[in-house]
Amino acid sequence: MMMQFFTNRAARTLAPKEAAVGERLPYLGHLDEVTLKTRDGLLVQTIHLRGFPFETSSDDELNYRKAMREFAADPDTAVHPQTVIEHFGSWNAAKREAGLVPRRFATREELVGLLRELGEELGRLPTAKDLDARRGSMPSKSLYWHTFGSLSAALREAGFDLPIGEERLARAIEQGVMLSLRTGRLPKFADWAEARKTDASLLTEWQVYRMFEARRGAWSTFQFLVREALNEQGVEIGVDGRLLDA
Repeated sequence: MMMQFFTNRAARTLAPKEAAVGERLPYLGHLDEVTLKTRDGLLVQTIHLRGFPFETSSDDELNYRKAMREFAADPDTAVHPQTVIEHFGSWNAAKREAGLVPRRFATREELVGLLRELGEELGRLPTAKDLDARRGSMPSKSLYWHTFGSLSAALREAGFDLPIGEERLARAIEQGVMLSLRTGRLPKFADWAEARKTDASLLTEWQVYRMFEARRGAWSTFQFLVREALNEQGVEIGVDGRLLDA
């Protein structure tokens, strides 16, 4: 389809009520080489400031620059960070060569391998609390959840056998955490039933309820476990069950 453009005169004839393109602009014209004057009589200038736009930068970029500053400021450091990067190709490659895990940028294989090593060290199934206790040497549990969908899925991929009951409870708690973050409060029975209508991957509200033998206070017990999991992620919950950091 060929587009046809009209002259200003033809456009005024064919569409007399249509505003000209220039009328959509708020500017009246140039006052000088660096100043614009608006139709309202205001003056506009653009100032270019040199520096780092920290307010609009990603967390990855901020953390990277922070690590560079700390490394350069360390009195025991004998080389400049840029020298390390040029030698190894990247900062994360240097950390891997030193036996350290660049936690935010760890590969799927590295995450699985670290879980296996932790399991061998503990002689049992690693838990989220084990990861928290080793924050300096292990990636965070949130990274495992982000990469694998859940810590249980990561453990299964690492070759661990999860008891069916424990696996289902861990799955329910993880889903409870996600629903809480989405709704801004601890999940109520009705909240869960409503969410299940649009998300078939959720356990049913009755499956969760029966995990606690359907006894009185079963859902409150489940909410308590979800609260603990949120607290471990640094999320505070008010007495009314609302997330204060949401």
